[in-house]
Amino acid sequence: MTLAQIAEAVGGELYEAAADAMVTRPAVADSRAAEPGGLFVADGAGHDFAADAVGRGAVAVLASRPLPGLPCIVAPAAESGARRVDASVVALGRLANAVLERLADVIVVAVTGSQGKTTTKDLLAQVLSAAGETVAPKGSLNDELGMPLTALRADEQTRFLVLEMGAKGLGHIRYLTEIARPDISVVLNVGLAHVGGFGGKEVTARAKGELVEALLDDGVAVLNADDPLVAAMVTRTTARTVLVGESAAATVRAEKVRLDGAGRATFELVTPDGTAEVALGLVGRHHVANALSVAAVGLAVGMDPATVAGRLSGAVALSRWRMEVTERPDGVTIVNDAYNANPDSMRAALETLPVLARGRRSWAVLGEMLELGEASAEEHEGIGRLAVRLGVSRLLVVGEGARAIERGARSEGLSGEESVFVPDADHALALLERELRAGDVVLVKSSRDAGLRHLGDTLRQESRTVEGGA
Repeated sequence: MTLAQIAEAVGGELYEAAADAMVTRPAVADSRAAEPGGLFVADGAGHDFAADAVGRGAVAVLASRPLPGLPCIVAPAAESGARRVDASVVALGRLANAVLERLADVIVVAVTGSQGKTTTKDLLAQVLSAAGETVAPKGSLNDELGMPLTALRADEQTRFLVLEMGAKGLGHIRYLTEIARPDISVVLNVGLAHVGGFGGKEVTARAKGELVEALLDDGVAVLNADDPLVAAMVTRTTARTVLVGESAAATVRAEKVRLDGAGRATFELVTPDGTAEVALGLVGRHHVANALSVAAVGLAVGMDPATVAGRLSGAVALSRWRMEVTERPDGVTIVNDAYNANPDSMRAALETLPVLARGRRSWAVLGEMLELGEASAEEHEGIGRLAVRLGVSRLLVVGEGARAIERGARSEGLSGEESVFVPDADHALALLERELRAGDVVLVKSSRDAGLRHLGDTLRQESRTVEGGA
């Protein structure tokens, strides 16, 4: 599109920019990713990096204010309708909507849920690519900025556009669907993620259900039959609904689920069009539910069960810090699942730990779960009790915000030697370096802002000789 066309689409004004200059490369919000022919979106402090983006070849800046000396499309003052964001971000959404209106043949597949969104969109990308050119988010781009940036990567060759839609309140997903109306809506689950902001699971369900309400009559809603709050969303749409899960109510379901010694699930995929065997390469039983949602989408766009099962079985993890397993040369296994955490994902990770350990000494290195509000203390204590019931050998609780995990473990009978509290990741690393030995399996899990993601990375890179090691 020319800058004039973009300005018209967003209702903005050109500033020190040539109207006929052509944007031929993707829009980005990180100046380091700018390239010749691209468009730089200045979000908040991003305005300070606009000159760097133009220096790297960006044709212009989509900005909230004029930037002297730089070619700009200045967005009109606006609000997102969901939460206050920069005018440039609202304009980005308008641009994405305008582009998608021109790409009438693109099938938009949108995914939401309290956990599993990123893994599911990664699986969708790998399964749907067998049926056509597929665009999916890189990383976890699921908000007012990231989602439109993904949508703008679609072009005339794109058949499937996979979008991840997140929310921290009512109206957030509705706003995203106004940018990119889904043809297929996938709701994975309703959990306690962000419950401090939502105020309860019922409110979370209302927010997630906005994805289902956005469907037109010819759309498809893929809903988790094993989650009552999700299954109830069938009443919120006139589109066709497909229930997935392990219960008898599911039309696309998993039977004969089993785990191998590496914690990877194998199951029989049962569909109205036949059955097929799936052997997932991802670690953790909880990925079965994600895979079923992906299978339902594949079937909805015309793929057969055997092809879907084959693509699921061949899929690999694409995003970092999600049940990322590393076997170190010195005999220690590191499981870095510290991208983010809530009570449901924490339980899923802990339940996988004894499967991976198989009698070896297991460590659960756990940090705080954020945004739980008044439920925080109770939920953290519950995680401590679960760790003990699952037979975790050593519990290492990191950070004051996670201390209730230790209280829960102690109440379940774990001794002081088996349960240790440390104030931060540096102290945790020092303790682990002293005490790890060959054969140990270490799970690192916390919310992203709790600082354990890089602890997991450091442990992965350690390859020194440990007690009992080579």
